[in-house]
Amino acid sequence: MKTKLQLLASWWLTGIYCFSWSVARADGFTVVGPGGGGAMYHATINPHDSKEVLVSCDMTGAYISHDGGRSWRMFNLRGGVQFFAFDPVQAHTIYAGTKALWRSTDDGNSWNLVWPSPSTVHGVEMNSDHADETMIADPNAVGNILALAIDPADSRSLIAGAVKDGKAAVFASRDGGSKWEKLGDLSEAPKKIWIDPHSNKGDRDLYVSGKYGVSVRTHGRWMNRSGPRGVAFTDVSAGFSASQNLPGVMLYATSTAGIFVSRDGGVTWAASALPGKGADVRAIATSLNHPEVAYASYSHLKLDSWMWLSSSKTWLGVAKTIDSGRTWTLVWKEDSNASPNIRDAWITEQMGTDWGENPLELGVAEQDPNLCYGTDLGRAMMTSDGGVTWQASYSRRVPGGGWTSTGLDVTNSYGYLFDPTDMNRRFLPTTDIGLFRSEDGGRSWMRSVQGVPQKWSNTTYWVAFDPSVRGKMWGVMSGTHDLPRPKMWRHTSTATYEGGVCSSTDGGHTWQVSNTGMPETAATHILLDPTSPAGKRTLWVAAMGRGVYKSTDDGRSWTLKNKGILQNEPLAWRLARGGDGTLYVLIARRSEDGSIGTSGDGAIYRSSDGAESWSQVKMPTNANGPNGLAIDPKDPNRLYLAAWARASGMQGVGGGIFVSVDGGKNWSTSLDRDQHVYDVTIDPRDANVLYAAGFESSAWRSVDKGRHWTRIAGCNFKWGQRVMPDLEDQRMVYITTFGGGVWHGLSRGDARGEDIATPELSPGR
Repeated sequence: MKTKLQLLASWWLTGIYCFSWSVARADGFTVVGPGGGGAMYHATINPHDSKEVLVSCDMTGAYISHDGGRSWRMFNLRGGVQFFAFDPVQAHTIYAGTKALWRSTDDGNSWNLVWPSPSTVHGVEMNSDHADETMIADPNAVGNILALAIDPADSRSLIAGAVKDGKAAVFASRDGGSKWEKLGDLSEAPKKIWIDPHSNKGDRDLYVSGKYGVSVRTHGRWMNRSGPRGVAFTDVSAGFSASQNLPGVMLYATSTAGIFVSRDGGVTWAASALPGKGADVRAIATSLNHPEVAYASYSHLKLDSWMWLSSSKTWLGVAKTIDSGRTWTLVWKEDSNASPNIRDAWITEQMGTDWGENPLELGVAEQDPNLCYGTDLGRAMMTSDGGVTWQASYSRRVPGGGWTSTGLDVTNSYGYLFDPTDMNRRFLPTTDIGLFRSEDGGRSWMRSVQGVPQKWSNTTYWVAFDPSVRGKMWGVMSGTHDLPRPKMWRHTSTATYEGGVCSSTDGGHTWQVSNTGMPETAATHILLDPTSPAGKRTLWVAAMGRGVYKSTDDGRSWTLKNKGILQNEPLAWRLARGGDGTLYVLIARRSEDGSIGTSGDGAIYRSSDGAESWSQVKMPTNANGPNGLAIDPKDPNRLYLAAWARASGMQGVGGGIFVSVDGGKNWSTSLDRDQHVYDVTIDPRDANVLYAAGFESSAWRSVDKGRHWTRIAGCNFKWGQRVMPDLEDQRMVYITTFGGGVWHGLSRGDARGEDIATPELSPGR
């Protein structure tokens, strides 16, 4: 039975909906893929158990490891996590800050909303293009909590740095976060907060870092301690020592001017130089209880060359100090060649030493200064021996095969595709890391872009297979990722997009450009006519900003086929073909807010002559964001449309799933509980079974052709993309995500517990 605090008034239609303000883990899904591949942040180590580690990513997911980074489990808190904090008293209590404050009391297995108070939340606004969530709460005197610290002797005593209406302040709670009182105003937004564990228990000393210095509260009084003149801090870390031989309060800071150290709690600062010259220092971290030790992430470092030779070689990696910043040692030092003490997984092997760059952030264990994690644009790396060696934590080698994820996946994947001529061969088209291939039934993966032009290798959107010629396939590759999100053309014209078609005759081992007649373009989908003759296959390509291209010679040459398409620079996104040969193309919406009746409207076009001419299909009422189209294999007039919401109201309007039984002349609503639906798919073995996924923490299943939908419980990633049936096991599905890898699990979901469900109709409605 849900409590009153868990039942909130509806903002959507007139019913009552249930929000899950407690978040349970879902063990019914496993992550498939090579691991890593996206930016990671905020590595935080449990002070009670150094094997328990937390990491967040830039794509709404968060991850926890209980075995020292060997394996990870994702959880999701309705948005990106900005900080983690372990309770220094209660070993199993963790806090996480998104746009709200969450707490787990069972080692991250489940999470509960702390602030804003659940009783004050009136709804969740998520009408933007990414369905980003904002809890609408009143009253909320604290605002957005940006930093948190827990008293080292009292779990119920919390200190928070927050911003509300542009004003920053520090607040204290004595009851575990239910009630808050202001301790003082801040002159700038807080970045981090520390409590001096050696200060008076009844009147703690507090340190709050900002962009230009540190605000300090001692003996109940606040003072601002500015950083070096003209210096803006990019990262700050603090440690506290009880030793008579060490400074009591150590502060380390990075800026574009280098590293600065304060040994007196921010009263004075001194520059602290790395060996060599010219280093850009990005991140810094010390051990809370061992502040004489710190690690700094650097790049573009030049070292003295041998003898008289002038060298332009630069280095990146991590430096370490063991004497409070007086001297530094380069414990991670790489140029274009891999260092023998850096034991990376596939990223260095496939992408080079500088693809992930030097760590974006560093995290050091409070209890062990030799334990440090560094997270960058694609990896999580860790050292347990003070930097002597660094190990990849995001992926591991499969004996006799490629690479497999440890659960730490931060990739945007567009599909899970089986080669019909070899079921052991599968493909993952992804953003940023290109195309991946498995030759062992999905057990392990390897990057599959040999022969693809470097400037196209960032993203593979789709591949198509010749159904009767073993190993023959085509792929659409591009240097522009994350389409069709309008953020990708806010500042860049689609006319400048690079990409095109590549073909392979050896199952994706090697590729050749197959682009004659097609100028550079962001090619996002490719479709093959299975009735065309082998050796002279007919194929079509959706090209963002150009329209539809057609080939009748196996993809060797292409011709633009836009007759009847009204949009200038049409954002052709996806194609679909019915059993009767009718072809459809979806034109993505150009406007980000979804304003209807403008030149930014999306559209659907139909062709009955193989793309030689097109006629427009009426969109459903209030909809202008077509994103996916599926056609019943037994009834070419039965269409299912996945649509993207327009930014209106709390959740958006005009999105969801629509069905037409007359070839698009008329539409009816099939699913409107999720307004940001990315795609709808049909199980090829049973046309009654449909699947869908979207950006509202949801994947859906229907067993009656869309008349009723149930949420696939356990798929708790905020941004879902596409559900694809497992062709080997009818009980299972693959769910691709926008930044959380590929999930594999039961098509009915994980029945062991609900997670962060999209609001569902209550049983009484």
